[in-house]
Amino acid sequence: MTTEYQTVNYVSGPLIFVERPRGVSFGETARITLPDGEVRTGQILDVSGDMAVVQVYEGTSGIDSYKTSVRFTGEAPRIDVSIDMLGRVLNGIGKPRDGGPDIIPEARLDISGTPINPYSRDKPAEFIQTGISAIDALNTLVRGQKLPIFSGAGLPANKLAAQIARQATVLGEGEKFAVVFVAMGITYKEASFFMKDFEESGALQRVVFFLNLADDPTIERVATPRCGLTVAEYLAYTHDLHVLVILTDMTNYCDALREISTAREEIPGRRGYPGYMYTDLASIYERAGRIKGKKGSITQIPILTMPDDDITHPVPDLTGYITEGQIVLSRDMFRRGLNPPIDALPCLSRLMNLGIGEGKTREDHRNVADQLYASYAYGRDLRRLVAIVGEEALTELDQKYLHFADLIEKKFIGQGETNRNINDTFSLAWELFSLLPEEELKRIKLEYIDRYHPANQKKE
Repeated sequence: MTTEYQTVNYVSGPLIFVERPRGVSFGETARITLPDGEVRTGQILDVSGDMAVVQVYEGTSGIDSYKTSVRFTGEAPRIDVSIDMLGRVLNGIGKPRDGGPDIIPEARLDISGTPINPYSRDKPAEFIQTGISAIDALNTLVRGQKLPIFSGAGLPANKLAAQIARQATVLGEGEKFAVVFVAMGITYKEASFFMKDFEESGALQRVVFFLNLADDPTIERVATPRCGLTVAEYLAYTHDLHVLVILTDMTNYCDALREISTAREEIPGRRGYPGYMYTDLASIYERAGRIKGKKGSITQIPILTMPDDDITHPVPDLTGYITEGQIVLSRDMFRRGLNPPIDALPCLSRLMNLGIGEGKTREDHRNVADQLYASYAYGRDLRRLVAIVGEEALTELDQKYLHFADLIEKKFIGQGETNRNINDTFSLAWELFSLLPEEELKRIKLEYIDRYHPANQKKE
């Protein structure tokens, strides 16, 4: 039997301070009953001496220190989960935000999840087609991978996220695919963009949308990715769905973590973030993957904004350590009107080789990617040379490479809203290779040049 406390000492912002609680622990859920009978949910943020600090998810308006009662449940935060969550818009802790009925739970799960035994993990191996050439060809997303997008303030990372959520598919018949879209600390304008995009494209039917707005409580923001991942795990491992989890914006999440750490008067680490932020982020990112014997899988695309476009900032820095690569957006390419402005050279997908090749994408995929990178990098280097000596000083071959770099950005990377399948991506890549002499395609096997080069196909 749990005890109800009417010992609320005072209220400060989203926090209430409860005196003389007994047998309570950090992270425990609290039920707060207001004088008018309304019940709200909170979580213990700190326990010290004879005081428990509780942050209220729904805010503290209407709470007084006389008639408000608090009951501690003795359990960690949990969320009701169901297959019927697909197509629904929920708040940060899984309550309906779309005006629809409450979720009828098939299960009630701890939002912290259960760590995956490393021995039980299955190796990521299957290709996920995003419809975006710069990702599919050069930085392939593999089922079970965690591949973050590093963005700068004002760059269209959210637009890219919505496009991936709309277009992502797994190649193969009868594959069940779902998206869990987790938005943390976003504005009303961004929220309405996502809602409109998902509704107009029909993608909402396969999306579970967790929406935490910028003016929602900080503690809810910390719980939001965990709620989203708990639902993803349920859909993947109970209902055998292949789930793509998009987390935006992880910088807002880390700022919320810093705010709570400051409220608890913890010793700050780098740039004021708590010293345990690496561990905290790992507890989110490591929930991606595949499990032996289970048909479903969880693939993560975390999106984060780099303050001042600084890739060494703690949030992208720690994220890069934990995840398996990164997609980097370029401010320079954005200014030049390229959409999406993906800067291919600093991008990386560490698991790419596991998900490409014959039977997955195409046998020439690795060679095509290597040649695109090499030729594009050389063309980019020539741009800096042209700024010094002028284009007239270049050889005829160098001018071809310069033209190749321009076209790969305009046609291949800057594809706009087009949903380009992997075969169309390869066709475009070979079309670009035809601008260069065949002897310059040094990273592609001769048999692939004979089979796929446009000049050789015309001969046939």
